[in-house]
Amino acid sequence: MRVIAGSRKGHKLVAPHGLDTRPTSDRVRENVFNLVGPVDRARVLDLFAGSGALGIEALSRGATSVVFVERDPDAVRTIERNLDKLRLTGARVIHADALRAIAQEAIAGAKYDLVLVDPPYGMLTEIQPRLARHLPPLLAADGVLVVETDSRTEPDLPLAVRTSRKYGQTRVTLFEAEQ
Repeated sequence: MRVIAGSRKGHKLVAPHGLDTRPTSDRVRENVFNLVGPVDRARVLDLFAGSGALGIEALSRGATSVVFVERDPDAVRTIERNLDKLRLTGARVIHADALRAIAQEAIAGAKYDLVLVDPPYGMLTEIQPRLARHLPPLLAADGVLVVETDSRTEPDLPLAVRTSRKYGQTRVTLFEAEQ
């Protein structure tokens, strides 16, 4: 697994051990950022961050800040190792449940230009109502929300769908903030 583009292009990333974390493949990550477009000076929220690969890609491509949210302690350590290894700044790693974190961020009035959501594939149906309640207020006026699911699952959130694409066993759906 490598950083695809930007200031850290080609640098290797480590992933947490075991089967609990399913890092987004290089191909899917490249396509996500092709669909999103430039992220220069973006404020990014990376939920269910795992190895941190999506948020690290955003930092490498010029995002100002990324908040990584991950509840697994091994994954949190992995994100911190990747950030230290690549000497990236502008990152904050939160060791917490993603649903609690987004509720707190929404209450605090936080706004993000890009929100990356990559939950364990079997979990989306269970968490979708809470995502629908808390994610829309977190998007900046021209913000984009990216949800990664298995290819058979289409996320349903109260936002406009920009596009939905399949890459093998993975579906990537982009939502836009309501104007």
